[in-house]
Amino acid sequence: MNQSKKKNKIKILLVLLLLLVTTGCTTTLTDKNNKPVKNEVTGQNLTKNIICQPTDKEMIAIYEKNGVDINKLPTCDEFKVTSGKYESLWTSFFIKPLAFILLFVGKNVGNYAISVIILSLIIRLIAYPITRKTAMQSELIKKAQPELDRLQKKYKDKTDQESLMKQNQEMLMIYKKYNINPLSGCLFSFLQLPLFIAFFEAIQRTPAIFEDKFLALQLGTTPSIGIGTGTWYAYLILVALIGLTTYFSFKMNSTGNMADPSMKSMPIMMTVMIIITSVFMPSGLGIYWITSNLFTIVQNILVKRSKEVNGKA
Repeated sequence: MNQSKKKNKIKILLVLLLLLVTTGCTTTLTDKNNKPVKNEVTGQNLTKNIICQPTDKEMIAIYEKNGVDINKLPTCDEFKVTSGKYESLWTSFFIKPLAFILLFVGKNVGNYAISVIILSLIIRLIAYPITRKTAMQSELIKKAQPELDRLQKKYKDKTDQESLMKQNQEMLMIYKKYNINPLSGCLFSFLQLPLFIAFFEAIQRTPAIFEDKFLALQLGTTPSIGIGTGTWYAYLILVALIGLTTYFSFKMNSTGNMADPSMKSMPIMMTVMIIITSVFMPSGLGIYWITSNLFTIVQNILVKRSKEVNGKA
């Protein structure tokens, strides 16, 4: 009964998140021929529904030429959570507050990429009690793995209903023995997607952010475009870092049965998917992803060391 209730709660949460995410989206600026308008400097498609004014005069002229009334928008320095008209729950409660914080921190530290890093770390620190549970579960699963492997071998060739029920019962007993709760710490995993999309839209819809640079990276430029520029090496390094941190993050945080070949290949499959996605997402978003992954890796190392110390004690 408890498992059923948990599954229902998860379904409700997913539906709510889906509704929030789909109520407001970034739209691409198009010309009279309905073709995407590109930033001539970076080659990136421009966003139509920006939330504050661009700072570059040529950029302002491009927007005005393509039907966007810049004068109705606040400058990015004057932007507030309440600026502009109401668009949707998603924009009002996620995008604008996030953009406001990114702008505020960025103005004070002098760079919006640093602002993305700082805000990513703050979010992860707030969620630390939740994500630590996931890391703890991973270590407990590893401890129980020999017994789980023996259980899998015991029922390997048994597919009848009675055997499956016994297998589940014995698995629950092992989980209880090691205090394992597979659903523990799932909350942040569900929040990862809306957070990822919120950072994407905040970067894409805020000119001060997507016009900014960090080292050799243009924050609003995707690696697919950046690789064709003079600083192509920076975008390759970015994608490589995304791939490496994603792989180790997934591998260290895995709570599945690693005796299962499909579970063993899961970190690799997920990493490949993220790498492909990262080629087409803004560099600023890639910086957020790397920061979040590094936090997860460090968190798991600390949890593992604390378990070893407690075990010796």
